[in-house]
Amino acid sequence: MLRWTDLSQIPPGFGPCVLTLGNFDGVHRGHRAVLTTVVGLARERSAHAVAITFDPHPLAVLHPERAPEPITDLAHRLELLESTGLDGVLVQPFSREFAQLSPEEFVKQYFVEPFGACVVVVGKDTRFGVHNSGDVDTLRELGAQLGFEVVVLGDVGDGHRWSSTQVRSSIAAGDVEHAADVLGGLHRVAGVVVHGAHRGRELGFPTANLAGDSAGLVPADGVYAGWLVRLDRPADEPERRLPAAISVGTNPTFDDVERTVEAYVLDRTDLDLYDERVAIEFAARLRSNDRFESIESLLLQMADDVERTRTVLGLPRSGPSDSRATP
Repeated sequence: MLRWTDLSQIPPGFGPCVLTLGNFDGVHRGHRAVLTTVVGLARERSAHAVAITFDPHPLAVLHPERAPEPITDLAHRLELLESTGLDGVLVQPFSREFAQLSPEEFVKQYFVEPFGACVVVVGKDTRFGVHNSGDVDTLRELGAQLGFEVVVLGDVGDGHRWSSTQVRSSIAAGDVEHAADVLGGLHRVAGVVVHGAHRGRELGFPTANLAGDSAGLVPADGVYAGWLVRLDRPADEPERRLPAAISVGTNPTFDDVERTVEAYVLDRTDLDLYDERVAIEFAARLRSNDRFESIESLLLQMADDVERTRTVLGLPRSGPSDSRATP
């Protein structure tokens, strides 16, 4: 998939193209329905399938106090967009100057001139141009004038609308299973593994601690079942994606104050993950992040967390001496 951050990077005569536009935060199932339509129409017409997205989120520029926290960072968003079969993505830097383009200026400068748009696919609530003054009717009028067809898609998904807002709400509540249903895949948080308090290692359960500047919306405090993905490893390597019990929170049993995301790879005490880039994928929430009165009671709960993680991930149960979990 070709990636551009400026119109000048698009080769002359790149079109014809089937286009769509949007923030695509999370690239959830609603987004994928639009993008699948774009790719399908492009293949039918021997055209390129292209999406235009924005960075940062428009609200972060126009109304920072209302800007949502991103579900994914730009790098992961682009990976997800590529997985839909798109031929190219323009990441348009969003600025106040860009926001002043009229609907007609936007369509000419971003759809027609660089891409030779033959079809534009949008959702029924799409707005564009200064003060969001352009809508689907505007786009149809401009398409008739400038020579492209407009395809409008309604809501998809079990009779209700899939939305990034829905995903954020689910993640914030710790309902990562519902978030995964909307996303069409597990939500993840990615970052570099750094040194923590080494408490897990001392207890026999070494954890990979993500740096505080990790990318991706962090779920509510709690213990989760999921996976640790070693992003710098080849996709087909067996050691790339490993089952993990995950802790999000402040470890209240030890009176910690710093909120962390850490993962214990099941049955592995031999891994040295420091300074590696990893992603933590959340499959299900097991429980809240509770305070325990003794280390012994914590360890018993951790052992249960590990066995429940195995069940969630469809793994065989361990023997009595192999139980491990994350603090």
